[in-house]
Amino acid sequence: MQLELRHLQAVRRIAESGSLTTAARRLGVSQPALSAQLRRIERAVGGELFTRGPHGVEPTELGRFVLAKARRVLSEMDSLGAEVRGRAPGGPLRLGCILLVLVDGLLDRTDTVMAGQELTVDVGVSVTALVRALAAGQYDAILYGEVNEHRVALPDCAETRTVVPREPFCVRLAAGHPLAAHDTVELADLAGEQWLALAEDDDGGPEALVEACARAGFTPRLRYRTTDRQLGHELVAAGRAVALTQPTARATAGTVLRPLAGTPLTGRVRLAWNRSTVTAAQAGLLHRAAALAYLAVVDTNAFHRAWFDEHPGLHPVLD
Repeated sequence: MQLELRHLQAVRRIAESGSLTTAARRLGVSQPALSAQLRRIERAVGGELFTRGPHGVEPTELGRFVLAKARRVLSEMDSLGAEVRGRAPGGPLRLGCILLVLVDGLLDRTDTVMAGQELTVDVGVSVTALVRALAAGQYDAILYGEVNEHRVALPDCAETRTVVPREPFCVRLAAGHPLAAHDTVELADLAGEQWLALAEDDDGGPEALVEACARAGFTPRLRYRTTDRQLGHELVAAGRAVALTQPTARATAGTVLRPLAGTPLTGRVRLAWNRSTVTAAQAGLLHRAAALAYLAVVDTNAFHRAWFDEHPGLHPVLD
C-alpha cells in the first residue's frame, strides 16, 4: 500500500486528538474503521506509529518522524490550491454543498445578494469529500451540515461561520403509516422500523441516530442507503422505510413529516471558506445568501414554524 494524503490526515488527526475515538469522530468515520486504517498505515511504514495507554495514544519515535513529514506535506497541499487560485484572479467563486433543503433556493439568493460575482455550485452527498476538495483548492467555500455533537474537521486554511445554529430533525413516514395520524412521534415507537440513510451520510447523522435510539431502548435497522433523494422518498412512500429529514423539507407524494418528541436529534448548517481565496466581504455575502435561503423555507411545515418562533436565539443572523 502506498501512503496517500488521507492517510497522513488520519495520522495527524490521531496525534492532535490523543485518542482514536475522538479522532474518528472528527474525521467522520467509525473508530473500528480508523483503527483498521491505522494498522494498514503502520504495515506500510514498517512499524507502530502510536502506543496505547490509559491516557490515550502517544506517537512513537517512528510516529513523530512520520507526523513531522505529514504536517509538512499537508501544509503544502493546503496552500497549493490557494496559491494556484490566487494566480487566476477574477474567476468564479466555487461553492460545494451537500443535499441541504436550502440549496434548492440558494442560487436565486446568491444571484441577488452577490450581484456581479460569478458563482458555481456543486451539490454532493459527502461532507468528507467537500472538505478534501476545499483543502485541495477545488472549492473556495463549502456549505454543510452537522448532527448533534458531531464536528467536521476542517483544513487549516479554512474559516467557518454558522448559518443555522440548530434545527430539530423530524421523521418522514408513509402517508398510510399508523403514526402519520399523530402530531408528534416518539422515537421509541419507531423501534420496529427499517431506516433509510444517505449512502455517504458522514455528517454524524447515522451515529447520532444510533445513540438516540439506544437511549430510547432499541437499535435502529439501517437497511437502505442511497444517493438518490427521489428514490428515498419512494421507499418511504411504499412503507419500506422511515427516514430522518430536515424540518424544512416538503412532504412529497405518499409521505408525511412529523416532529420527534423531545427533539432527540438536531442539526446545524455551517459555511466554511478558504481565507486565501475568499474575502471577508464575499464570505459575508455567501452567509447572508444561505441564511435568506433557509428563512425562505421555515414556513414549509407548521410544526417547524412553531418551534422556530419559540427559539429566537437560534435564528440565522442576517448582517
